[in-house]
Formats: sequence, structure tokens, C-alpha cells
Amino acid sequence: MGILSRMLRHKSVEQLQAEAGRRGDFRRVLGLWQLTAIGIGGIIGVGIFVLAGQQAAANAGPAVALSFIIAGMGSACAALCYAEFAGLIPVTGSAYTYGYAVLGEFVAWIIGWDLLLEYALVVAVVAIGWSGYVQVLLGSAGIHLPEWAQQSMSAQTMEYYLQQVFGVHGGQAIAGPSDGHRFNVIAATVSLLVAALLTIRTEWGARFNTLVVTIKVIGVLLVVLVGAFYVHKTNWQPFIPARIVDAQGIGHFGWAGVLTGASVVFFAVFGYDTLTTAAEEAKFPQRDLPRAVLLSLAVAMVLYIAVSLVLTGITHYSNLGGDASVSQAFESIGLHWLSVTIAVAAVIGVTSVLFAFMLGAARIWFALARDGLLPAWFAHIHPRFGTPARPTVILGVFTALVAGLLPIGEVAELVNIGTLSAFIIICTAVLVLRIRKPHVPRSFRAPALALVSPLGVLFSLLLIFGVPWSDAHGWQRIGGLPWITFERFIIWMALGCVIYFGYGMRHSRIEQK
Repeated sequence: MGILSRMLRHKSVEQLQAEAGRRGDFRRVLGLWQLTAIGIGGIIGVGIFVLAGQQAAANAGPAVALSFIIAGMGSACAALCYAEFAGLIPVTGSAYTYGYAVLGEFVAWIIGWDLLLEYALVVAVVAIGWSGYVQVLLGSAGIHLPEWAQQSMSAQTMEYYLQQVFGVHGGQAIAGPSDGHRFNVIAATVSLLVAALLTIRTEWGARFNTLVVTIKVIGVLLVVLVGAFYVHKTNWQPFIPARIVDAQGIGHFGWAGVLTGASVVFFAVFGYDTLTTAAEEAKFPQRDLPRAVLLSLAVAMVLYIAVSLVLTGITHYSNLGGDASVSQAFESIGLHWLSVTIAVAAVIGVTSVLFAFMLGAARIWFALARDGLLPAWFAHIHPRFGTPARPTVILGVFTALVAGLLPIGEVAELVNIGTLSAFIIICTAVLVLRIRKPHVPRSFRAPALALVSPLGVLFSLLLIFGVPWSDAHGWQRIGGLPWITFERFIIWMALGCVIYFGYGMRHSRIEQK
């Protein structure tokens, strides 16, 4: 078999369905509501507590609600494709497994390798943000950590230490650190605790996650129900503020601002894909997985739009640029008790994001190892707990080190491109499979797939590369990911190719058979 043939080999849908029925690697303990809670937990986080207000202040004004609707439409296209695949192939691995079934082993490896880093970095980024919320609450109670334990090193401090280790090498010497920040203890600790929870028993973690998501949703409903009484319609006028260009030549507001806001908040309306990685732990996967995907996105979108309208209605959008915009908005109208309540709900609620994405990363790692593309040592299920303990523990340590040592900006630059790439794969693969095997029984069929699938691909491409936009100041790129993201993504993919061609291709279970 030639190299190209080996790269394109795939598992048939019938083979995957048969394996799903026979496999006993995991205990089936997750019901519909626990799966939905994982999805909601992955979606609702900093997007609702931070991004809604920040994008209203920076780009969209009150029309940030339209930004969420546009982003939600793109995410819904991918969600419908995920739902069809989840009912058709209820196997651990999510987009990796779906790609393996349709587009071949190499494409599957690329997307699995991609999502492995993506999910791990999401955990690290959220842990860093979670630490900030916790320290604000501790500070209000008069408790302060030592300066070295409050935050990670700045980028300049890290460069200084690297220069001390490796030398200047002809460059200019970097000045010594100007602050005492060295390691974000709280961010590292919460990463390790979530890993421990996921290692012990999946159902214990799922119950805890369901409780946390319930508290988070109650907090969001409190924002909407109480805030509705303080809305002033004058704050919504104009709903789409006139386009302006600042001193740096950067445009804000207008319809271009609404689209820019959509490209940013899009990253707050995915996360439902994490629940599909737990397919083999679902009690009734073919029935419950599609429902959970669509239900979690629907609930999240309703809450996002409602919070956006309330926030921009109770105060002018220009006041919403802070890191805790929801709490600050209610503080500005004298509701201190609600401001504190929201901060507590945010701290508790964001924990569910950590749970969802670390669960997803561990299951994808397990699936890659079970198929032979990574060493089989990682595919060991703990005999007592019934969880993929080895990859979970390693991910816990890795994310703790990343969250503790690296600045959030350095970590966040790699987040998002992986998920958008997965969306492109899923939306393409589900249409290809519908054409190839139209008569395979499906527990859920995405409606109008010939339209939904291309739209999902188009939305993802636009959010990766941006939208060309012309105004009085000439052509510019609206939205899209920063170029440094592409550079680091290419490096990670190159490392993945070395591992695949050096190990995975020869040790693949299909190769062994």
C-alpha cells in the first residue's frame, strides 16, 4: 500500500457503528441533561460575563445582540452537522472520528492533533481568567496572595529569563523584571483539581458540572429578570452607532463593527462539540447526543441575546468595556448586591468550561491512542474509575504549567483556529457522507443540508481569514485571526506531521490489520 493510500484509508461507518455497540472501554453513565449541561458548560463562560459588554463598547454598541445572532447562525450550521454525525457515529473522538470515517486517516489525525492542543489551551486560558475573578472576590474580603503568586510572568520577564539561560546571542540585553509576578497559583490549582475530578469518576464530575451549570444559568437569568426593570430605551439609540475611526486608524461601530463583533463573539458560541467526545459514556448516544448538541446551543443563544439587550439597556454601551462588564453595569446603577452575586456566579460558572474542554481533550487523546496513532499506553482505562486517567492527568499538569507560567495573551493567540478548522471538516464530511451513503439509517438528519453545510464552511472561513471591507479609508480586513496565530498553528501542524509519518502511519490499527 502506497503512502497516499495509507493516508486516505478510513474506517467505514458500518465498522464504527459495530465497534460502538461492542466496546466496553467506558461505563455509560451520562443522560440527556448531563450531556446538555456539558454543552452549556462549554458554551456559556467568559462570552456572557465579559465579551458581550466589551464588544458593545468597542465595536457594535447595542447591536452586539445582532453580532451574537450572526455568530449563532454560523455556529448553528456546524451544530446541525455535528448532531447528524453524533447520532450516526456515537463513538468517542468527535470531529476526529467523523473525519476518519469520511475523509481518511491523515485528515482525521490532523484535526485530532489540532483539537488536542486547542482544547488544552482553552482550559489554560479560562483558568487564567477564572483566577482573576477569584482574586477580585478574595480582595473584596481583604485576602491578598503574595505578589509572586498572583499572576504569571509577563512576556518581557519570560524573555529576560530565557536570555539569562541561553545568552544574548548578539541581541540587545533585556532589562530585569519590573514586577514580582512569577506563577499564577490559583490558575494552576484549578486546572489540577478539574483533572482530578475527571480522573476519579465521570459521573461524579458530570453531577458536579450539572450543579455548576445550574448555578450559572440562574445567575444569568437573574441578570435578565432584574435588569429588565432598569432598561432605558434611550440607551439603545442609535442601535447601530455611526462608523468612526480612531487615532490609530482602527474602525469601530457601523455594520462593519457588527461583523467584527460577530467574529469575536463567535468564539463564545461553540463548546457543544465537547459533549460529542463523551459519546461512549452516554446511556443512549444515538438518541441523546443530537438533542444535547442542539438544545445546549439553543439555550445558550437565548441567554446571550437577552443579556446583550439588558446590558446595553441599563447603561450606555460605552461604559461596558471592563473585564467584569456585567457586574460593573449593575454596580453603576446602585445594585451592589447583584453585582457581587453575578461575580460569584461567574466564578462558579466558568468552572464548567474547564470541565467541558478538559473532558474533550482527554477523550480525543484517548481515541488517537486507541486507534494506534499515538502509543497505546495512553489508551489505558483506569480499572477502578473507568476513566482515561493517563491523558487526563498529563493534561492537568500541562494546563497547570501553561496557566501558571504564561501570560494569557500568549496562550490565547493559538485558541480558536482549531475549532474553526474542525467545523470546516465536519460540515464538509457530513455532506460527502450524505452523498456517498444516503440510505444509512440516521437518528437525526440535518435539514436543508445542501445549504447548511456550505454555509457552515463559509462562516468558518470568513472567521479565520476575515472579511474584506472598503470605506473612505480604503480596503481593510474586518475580523479574522491574527497572523501570528497562523504561524504557530503551522508549527504545531508540522510537529503533528512528524509524529504521524514517524509513528502513527506505521502503528495505526488499520495498518496492523
